[in-house]
Amino acid sequence: MLSWFAKAPFGALAPRFDRAGAGEARAGAPAAERRAQLRVGIPRVLNLWSTHQFWIGFLEALGIEARRIEFSSDTSEEQARRYAKGRGTVDCCYPVKCISGHYGELLANRKRRIDILLSPMIATLPSCLAGHVVASIACPRVMAAPENIKAGFVKERDTFAELGVRYVAPLVNLDDPPLAAKQLYEGLRDAIPGLTAEETRRAVAAGYRALEAYNGALRRKSREVLEWCAREDRPCLLVLARPYHMDPGIGHEIEVDLQAYGYPVLWAQYLPIDEDLLEWMFRPDIEAGWVRSPFDIADVWPSSYSANTNEILWGAKYAARMPWIACVVRLSSYECGMDQPTYSPVQRIVEASGTLFFSFQDLDSTKPAGSVKIRVETIAHYLEKYAAGIIAKKRAASPPGCPLPARDSVGGEAVL
Repeated sequence: MLSWFAKAPFGALAPRFDRAGAGEARAGAPAAERRAQLRVGIPRVLNLWSTHQFWIGFLEALGIEARRIEFSSDTSEEQARRYAKGRGTVDCCYPVKCISGHYGELLANRKRRIDILLSPMIATLPSCLAGHVVASIACPRVMAAPENIKAGFVKERDTFAELGVRYVAPLVNLDDPPLAAKQLYEGLRDAIPGLTAEETRRAVAAGYRALEAYNGALRRKSREVLEWCAREDRPCLLVLARPYHMDPGIGHEIEVDLQAYGYPVLWAQYLPIDEDLLEWMFRPDIEAGWVRSPFDIADVWPSSYSANTNEILWGAKYAARMPWIACVVRLSSYECGMDQPTYSPVQRIVEASGTLFFSFQDLDSTKPAGSVKIRVETIAHYLEKYAAGIIAKKRAASPPGCPLPARDSVGGEAVL
């Protein structure tokens, strides 16, 4: 898998500060120089885990180099103790409460002082399911979290003003590029010198290219994993969770503990969506009239408004149809109101295909090491005992023409 910080290639950008005339170029030069010296801090939280490459590509296109973009570190108890003390705001969502530590860490960095703290309020998210679901809305609590957490830094005195940091939290609909460009221009024009609406539109386009390239690279890697599993007739696991459960302080690296047993781990956010695979897996459902496309989830989740919820339900359908996904692990944070209605539907979809299903619900700040260790050992035991039978059963129920190089169950040869 790519590093969280990896810069995905997205082609040559248009000249960053091209102007219609020489006079305009001279007028814009001082602003460009000031802009190049900015250092932007971004908290590594919530839906930034799935959209970070957009922000890197966007800011780079505006003339702010990647080395001048500061992301906070992973969530941890130490981070909260050092940087969030006295900054907490009332919120039952643990991933939201953690943001205080990320803000505090970015503001406390004396060696690499930031000029802008960019914490976007992401209202809607880009999704591979766009056009096949009702909407791709972010959790309202997650969307509003930046303003909630900001209160802890201005309730007694304005910490941002004291440190000379511009706090920027633009509301942005990332599922609508034209609207996103307008929102980001309105939200950032006072913070980024000389910003124009036109270059904001170009920067937004660059951000989407960066995000698409990064997601595409991870989806290709996931396909390679599935091809290896098919060729070797070996099982893999799928994690169904929200993007921020990739944060070791939120998801507690449960998938890492499982991978230590030798099982490849995939995340639903980066499942391969190649046409040949989807057509093979979902063709029977489409022909039966249950769904209109491989991305349709109306058969199991008609109220498809929430972006991350939609992808979790779709990931469950994918896992049920992919023979070499022998086990699904569901992660959810404590008292997550968006996740609770999905627990039973997701489990039923997965288990109906004979796929193993395990869930770690109500994850909070403390990792119960002993309990997690026992659960992980249990999952590994069941996989060792039942994976081969699960794969065989799911392969037998699959339509012919699998595009993966599956091993022939009789001759032991990899065949298409």
